[in-house]
Amino acid sequence: MKKISLLLTLAFVACISISAQNALPKVYNENINPLEQIDNTIVKAKKSKKNIIVQLGGNWCIWCLRFADFINKNQEIKTLVEQNYEYIHVNIPRRGTPEEKAAEPLQKRLNNAGRFGYPALVVLSPDGKVLHIQDSSFLEHESSYDAKKVLRFLKSWTPEASKI
Repeated sequence: MKKISLLLTLAFVACISISAQNALPKVYNENINPLEQIDNTIVKAKKSKKNIIVQLGGNWCIWCLRFADFINKNQEIKTLVEQNYEYIHVNIPRRGTPEEKAAEPLQKRLNNAGRFGYPALVVLSPDGKVLHIQDSSFLEHESSYDAKKVLRFLKSWTPEASKI
């Protein structure tokens, strides 16, 4: 009886988790080449003179979807991003899948940003140079993100702030 109870509880928790993930908008396009996506964004960034934020992750990652949703719903953060960055969501296969090997060139280009987990936030200069890799776990608060921490991160890597 205890085993059945435990199994039902685990199934219930899994359903809640899946439902929560499905409630957030999917932001990663799994059908485009991620390296081409970055190259196309570099072209835009050079014209706009903005830095690039690559949010590396996938629709399979609840924290990735939460971060995208958080950015979209916080007007101060959304405005800061729009004014200073070309912000893209770059899909990477889940760890341990057969597709993971195919992502090695992407990981290499982004200085193995996925080593911190996902989402990995990579700030690129307008010419595509990696300026910073942000471990997003330091921006978390409970089951979301901390606005002050996210703002501090974003303000630290604007084109103006990151000039050498």
